[in-house]
Amino acid sequence: MNTLSFRTKQMPEPKLIFDRSSAGRVGCNLPKADTPEVDLAAVLGEVREELNLPEVGELELLRHFTNLSHINFGIETGFYPLGSCTMKYNPKINEKTAGLPGFANLHPMQPVETIPGALDVLIGVQDMLCAITGFDEITLQPLAGAHGEMTCLMLIKAYYEARGEGQKRHIVLVPDSAHGTNPASAARCGYDVRPIPTNAEGNTDLEALEKALDDSVAALMLTNPSTLGLFEPNIEKICAMVHAAGGQVFCDGANMNAMVGTTRPGDHGFDCMHLNLHKTFSTPHGGGGPGCGAIGLMKHLEPYLPVPVIRRSEMKVIADYDRPKTIGRVSAFYGQFLMEVRAYTYLRAYGKEKMADISRYAVLNANYVRARLKDVLPPAHDRPCMHECILTAEKYKKENGVRALDISKRLIDYGFHPPTNYFPLIVPECFMIEPTETETKETLDEFCDALIQICHEAVENPDLLHDAPSTQIVGRLDETAAVKNLDVRWWPKS
Repeated sequence: MNTLSFRTKQMPEPKLIFDRSSAGRVGCNLPKADTPEVDLAAVLGEVREELNLPEVGELELLRHFTNLSHINFGIETGFYPLGSCTMKYNPKINEKTAGLPGFANLHPMQPVETIPGALDVLIGVQDMLCAITGFDEITLQPLAGAHGEMTCLMLIKAYYEARGEGQKRHIVLVPDSAHGTNPASAARCGYDVRPIPTNAEGNTDLEALEKALDDSVAALMLTNPSTLGLFEPNIEKICAMVHAAGGQVFCDGANMNAMVGTTRPGDHGFDCMHLNLHKTFSTPHGGGGPGCGAIGLMKHLEPYLPVPVIRRSEMKVIADYDRPKTIGRVSAFYGQFLMEVRAYTYLRAYGKEKMADISRYAVLNANYVRARLKDVLPPAHDRPCMHECILTAEKYKKENGVRALDISKRLIDYGFHPPTNYFPLIVPECFMIEPTETETKETLDEFCDALIQICHEAVENPDLLHDAPSTQIVGRLDETAAVKNLDVRWWPKS
């Protein structure tokens, strides 16, 4: 067992910016006013009380916010193994291209004829995503993953309504290992949601699916690879079963990181899918967003695409609004344009020849982590995983009273952001770890060494984990209370 070093001294509580304030200090020198002074009280009546802003110099201000930034976890400060979220590195070249004046300074209401370069980028992203996914059409309109799910279901609904089956087909089937946004998107579109169980091998239960299929089913929403980190071996058969019942098959593309350049959902039999550009194609995720939930679809759903449709016409790219069967707009203008510029940069950087490296290294890294940790955190299923591995800490809960959450909190003391816990729900005391293709073997070894040592601590000194983290600005938080009673203090307490 490797011996790891980490901070053992409790970090001091950071001071508020008000604690550094001293009357009369300023952080900048304003130019002399070149307009007459105005008595605000005479113009506006009673003036509200002073803002009571902190008074600090520029150096103290810079130090304060720099120190705050060092406290945070982020993909550029350390390994961020959140399962299902694909927290991969966002190359700086993406930001450079998105910041080019010809892109960054466009106005969304410019006449279309003045933005041919932007339209070329959009059609370029669409063409590359069609090639990667195997679908006939791509639209970049949806603004995030769940928005893309909902848009796909809106297309399916419009398709059935045009066929006179809108009322009859009112059920959407969702496996029990799906992302929570799947049933939410289906319900938002007015569908009744029915769960489909997962069998002991981690695959869709085909017998249960067959029993659920009839002419009331509009669609099956299937995540592949699944949230168990497993590729569905029966995917072509599943799609054929749903099609035989007259239904559509939607692919949740949140885990496309495992398939880029290696296999294509359109070839599996899916009718449509959503893609997270802010996961798979390296545009910023979370607070660095906004997101982009592009969707791919087959020809039979194309008439219902949201407007505008970016397409080629007579040797040029146009924004087509003349779509009589369209479901209408799902976002303003052309989606999150600068996210698409970033994705375009990423896709061009890899090129067709190296695109498969994304999925190969993502799958390799996840299986390496799985193999290194299997003796202390057994895999939920005894088979190779895809881009993420699902492990269980159930034995530590039963034998030592240590939960997966305790182990994750202890990881913070070792300088690592915790992985996803307790999802998928069907795995007890679950860890969901996604290393992505951008992490090195050295980083993965450091992470695995830390988890192995923490698992030994769970046996030898469980209270150490119950009290973790113990070396940070704050200790174990009551997360439920924090959500219910948000107390954000930037104002000095009297």
